[in-house]
Amino acid sequence: MRDFDPAAAFGPAVAANDVKSSRGDEQVAVDLLADLARGDSALEFAIGTGRIAHPLAQRGMRVDGIELSPDMAEQLRTRPGADFDVLVGDMTTTTTGRQYPLVYLVFNTIFNLLTQDAQVRCFENAARHLTDDGVFLIEAAVPSAWLPSNQYVNAEQVEPSYVVLDVCRYDPATQILDENHVRLDAAGVHLGPISCRLAWPSELDLMARLAGLRLVDRWGGWEKERYTGEGMHVSVYGRSTD
Repeated sequence: MRDFDPAAAFGPAVAANDVKSSRGDEQVAVDLLADLARGDSALEFAIGTGRIAHPLAQRGMRVDGIELSPDMAEQLRTRPGADFDVLVGDMTTTTTGRQYPLVYLVFNTIFNLLTQDAQVRCFENAARHLTDDGVFLIEAAVPSAWLPSNQYVNAEQVEPSYVVLDVCRYDPATQILDENHVRLDAAGVHLGPISCRLAWPSELDLMARLAGLRLVDRWGGWEKERYTGEGMHVSVYGRSTD
């Protein structure tokens, strides 16, 4: 997608909407994350407005974050009861100077890094922040289950007063998915563009090996459902013993 700037894609309007949004899986996600962190501390890459970090911190844990968007970070800081140490920066290079039993990255956000090298650097930065027995968790979709074809239009919402369309085009050579959420209503046309680089679980496993990590567990969801290669995966990586 020409002229798409990931750093500018999550501005004030997106951040204001994000702080009000939920996916319905927050509690089961927090249950698993708190267990993996052993109730201690965690670092969230792309912490956003705290959809996961806020309820996790309410368990009494320290939750730090790295967030590319200043607007997202500001929305997080203004949440009632929020007390987070959040650094505005790139999750592939920014460091907190601490190590954690858990580093995590949810909701396909590994795909927001638009090159394979950047995704590898993300794994390396996660490894840099882990305690010796710490783990790095990624939640992401399985690309083959996500894409019905290389280009498509999906009617996400159809209401009397508005329509929301998901317009996508995928390039299998670069693994780049260009996507635009288009809202049509009486006020006009509203666009929400985003580009992603999709990666299969096997590719993520190789990235982990390059970063000195290894796959420890992989599930089909937050409640440790059996992984089938369909839908989504929750993958957990620990330090390599080689």
